[in-house]
Amino acid sequence: MGEPRGSRAMFTFLASWVRPVMNALMGKEWHGQERLPRGAGVIVCPNHVTEIDPVVVGHFLYNQGIMPHFLAKASLFKVPVIGWILRTIRQIPVERVSAGANRSLEAARDVLADGGGIIIYPEGTLTRDPDMWPMKGRTGAARLALQTGAPVVPIAQWGAHEVFPRYAKRFYLVPRKRARVLVGDPVDLSEFQGAPLTRTTLEAATDRIIDAITELLAELRGETPPGERWDPAQKQQERMGRGPETPNGDATGPAVPHGSAPEDGAAPEDGSARRNGARDVPGAPAAGGTA
Repeated sequence: MGEPRGSRAMFTFLASWVRPVMNALMGKEWHGQERLPRGAGVIVCPNHVTEIDPVVVGHFLYNQGIMPHFLAKASLFKVPVIGWILRTIRQIPVERVSAGANRSLEAARDVLADGGGIIIYPEGTLTRDPDMWPMKGRTGAARLALQTGAPVVPIAQWGAHEVFPRYAKRFYLVPRKRARVLVGDPVDLSEFQGAPLTRTTLEAATDRIIDAITELLAELRGETPPGERWDPAQKQQERMGRGPETPNGDATGPAVPHGSAPEDGAAPEDGSARRNGARDVPGAPAAGGTA
């Protein structure tokens, strides 16, 4: 069916403002666009290292002709003007209650049926890994994929965190940085299709998705990922980091990206923090990846 006319018109208007800003903030280096499915709905699963990377991913997808649809806190839809814009471009409100989760799933199904892109951060929030590798995921993306049959495309992105480090209060524009995006092949979840959506099944499918993202990120960074995935619960960390808690994609519903800036203004983090520590280590802006 395609994106409704009103939604596409609003996307075009917003893009006319957002794209010049993004191009001014940072350069871009995109690879693997040919792996994105065309003419059909797709679930896109990126890694999450900074509050601004949803804009990076949205910019990338829009330029590929895929309208980006994020899952967002339901409270945002009650804000005047912002709520109207979010509804017009068919962003999806998510609540923790079961009825709200069901409505979110139906809205996501409609977007996928119209050939849109649903962006779900399987980590559910900014990574808590001190070296910014993908951490243990939530099961929302896997649940939506197995319920709809839509392909899951992993995306790794790296570089936007140099412009706006996670938990930062300001941008770092000099020297000029590049946001790098690498698209992977759709994740093979065929062995889970038709199986009961138990926690075991959903967690196994989620691990498959996170593994694919991690492999792509390792290629972008030119580094070897850690042998063990970071699990905030095992490190006695709050999963949501320093920011306010937001809905997430646990086994009761789809994942929600942590898209709002945190309230406190801690210093930017250094990616060299010790992996066995449970606390974040403030420092200079992260400089991972090649510029």
